[in-house]
Amino acid sequence: MVRFAQIVIGPAGSGKSSYVSAMISHGQAMGRTLSAFNMDPAAEYFQYNPIADIRQLITVDDIMADKDLSFGPNGGLIFAMEFLLDNMDWFEEQLGDMDNDYILFDTAGQIELSTHLDVMQKLIRFLQSHDFRVVGIFLLDSQFISDVSKFFSALMVSLSAMISLEIPVVNLLTKTDLLDKPSLKRLESFLEPDSYLLENQFPEKWGQKYRKLTEAFGQLLDDYSLVKFMSINIFDEQCLNDVLLSVDNALQFDDEQEVKVRDFDEPLIDENSEDIVDND
Repeated sequence: MVRFAQIVIGPAGSGKSSYVSAMISHGQAMGRTLSAFNMDPAAEYFQYNPIADIRQLITVDDIMADKDLSFGPNGGLIFAMEFLLDNMDWFEEQLGDMDNDYILFDTAGQIELSTHLDVMQKLIRFLQSHDFRVVGIFLLDSQFISDVSKFFSALMVSLSAMISLEIPVVNLLTKTDLLDKPSLKRLESFLEPDSYLLENQFPEKWGQKYRKLTEAFGQLLDDYSLVKFMSINIFDEQCLNDVLLSVDNALQFDDEQEVKVRDFDEPLIDENSEDIVDND
């Protein structure tokens, strides 16, 4: 039995829930069944119907209301995810056991769960032990390209997540439909960032002051050569199709699909001729 999973991560406001909703709708239009699992215990609203919701197990509001815990939003979120790890029997029950299942896991916006803590790594290992092929989807708001320093900070986060999770990761620049014309013209140069882009985007004085730091960041990107982006507009069906194709390739999804054999009548051969006679 083979199953498939997308772990959707990224900073708060990057469009994770919108991506999940759009991809599920796109899958339905293609005749494919994609399901969603809400993994954000602080979620308030999303536009899809999940097959399971972590809020049925625990919520951040309940944790913050517990006077014995005295956690704030961030501490409450970490506690909730660790509580999930202590209740993996519930998680396993929610997953079910359907062959060829395809689930998108919509995670919280606290990116530290994927880069600094081992919560996501443990969840991924659990999924893999239950026959899931897993790919990460890292979302970044395309508005970041208007501030190169913030963009490269996000690149370091993406690279850290890719190294920590140890799974294929597809990086997406979201909300490209909101970019103005100058930003759209610059977008292409940000899809495959490297040291050249970094060194030529900062003001001269800033670049001189932090030259060694800038070069170190650039060298790190070049050495790993892992972080590349696709742009995505969730209102563009062709764009969604391109992204899904890339994700399917990372999951080797098509390798597990049954070949559709078309039934047909064998052609008749005239014994007195070498010609093939059409049955119609």
